[in-house]
Amino acid sequence: MKRIFSVLVENRSGVLWKVAGLFSRRGFNIDSLAVGETEDTAVSNMTIVSSGTPQVLEQIEKQLNKKLDVIKVKTFEEGQAVSRELMLIKVKYSKTNRREIMEICEVMKAEIVDMSKTMMILQICDTPEKIQLMIGMLGQISIVEVARTGTLALQKCREQEG
Repeated sequence: MKRIFSVLVENRSGVLWKVAGLFSRRGFNIDSLAVGETEDTAVSNMTIVSSGTPQVLEQIEKQLNKKLDVIKVKTFEEGQAVSRELMLIKVKYSKTNRREIMEICEVMKAEIVDMSKTMMILQICDTPEKIQLMIGMLGQISIVEVARTGTLALQKCREQEG
């Protein structure tokens, strides 16, 4: 079972280390971690995706809430959030497979952002599942290098009740 933790923290040195240490010390796994400033430069948002039993995920939430640098913790299941990940992927191409790569880009709504005579860098921003699908599709060709941001997520909008 996976859960997304959206954690607002004080934007100062050592906070990321403390949160990562919490996971490490207790043997919790981090599937994805993305950190960035919010609209307030004194506050950062950490989006942490972790998996485990319901008890483990509940323990993670409790431990995060105990940290002094943590302002607020929101948790939600993958279906309760809009999530995206950015990936840059460098592939080697030839005259014989260039069209195939371009067709994959078209189908997956990816862009070619850099190109040489033998290499292309592709960019895609989509759900983690679609990112993984694209890696699988390009894996048959020739992946040279991959860089991924990790999952970013916001809880889905709900209609305001009257």
